[in-house]
Amino acid sequence: MLRLLLLRHLQSQWNKENRFTGWTDIPLSKEGIASTEETASKLRGFKIDKVYTSPLIRNKETVTLVLKSLGKEDLPVVIDKALDERNYGKLQGLNKDEIKKKYGEEKVRLWRRGWNVAPPGGESLKDVFARTTPFYQQYVEKELKEGKNVLIVASHNSLRALIKHIEKISDNDIINVEMGYGELRVYELDKSLNLKDKKII
Repeated sequence: MLRLLLLRHLQSQWNKENRFTGWTDIPLSKEGIASTEETASKLRGFKIDKVYTSPLIRNKETVTLVLKSLGKEDLPVVIDKALDERNYGKLQGLNKDEIKKKYGEEKVRLWRRGWNVAPPGGESLKDVFARTTPFYQQYVEKELKEGKNVLIVASHNSLRALIKHIEKISDNDIINVEMGYGELRVYELDKSLNLKDKKII
């Protein structure tokens, strides 16, 4: 059985400050760094052959810290912008609660979690899906078909896009899918990459 692991990065400084981050390159918070061992422990016991992540520092720092904790610093790591977070456009850097007061909770929820509604000047999840999924199909699926177990460490919406693809979630239902900081999804796939089992840790 093949295994695909999806890990959301540890808490960043702007996550802590409740600000829209998007493509802004913000490092991990002290609390995020302190949670490294707890997050790494979720991966112990899993064979990992290759790691994919994005160039955003919060993702790269998570990879570095977690692999060091696991004693697996020598694993090959591929970095690609296709796995970057959703671009939040004009919302980047702004406080989420203030934006909810200005535009209303429902509109902000659609911007953050909906399928085809983009924040002002930013990307919808459909846009993110259009860059993450072809990358996944071209590179990650190739590795999986070769029998390798792959870990993807990325941001919330790039992972949500991949979850939608892997779990075949509908456009309407994807709004309800969330991942916490350091949350791990473990997928077991057959040789045809059909989903056989899923665990959330």
